[in-house]
Amino acid sequence: MEIGLILFILIGLAAGWLAGQVVKGGGYGVVGDIIVGVIGALIGGFLFQRSGVFAGAGLLGSLIVATIGAIILLFVLRLIKKA
Repeated sequence: MEIGLILFILIGLAAGWLAGQVVKGGGYGVVGDIIVGVIGALIGGFLFQRSGVFAGAGLLGSLIVATIGAIILLFVLRLIKKA
């Protein structure tokens, strides 16, 4: 397994967990946190790139972008769940 993929999964796990702490509510478990974090990383990366905002390089920048994307994803999921 490539080291980049392992880092991506670990960042996804951390971002999903952090987003769950910020948004509060029912958790999704470890696998769910990874999925939310990875999808959040993709959403955050897309949004930051489209808006021209630079969140920083390296591990911390990636974690910030992924966490913000995961928070947005959880917010949307909660809105859909309430509808």
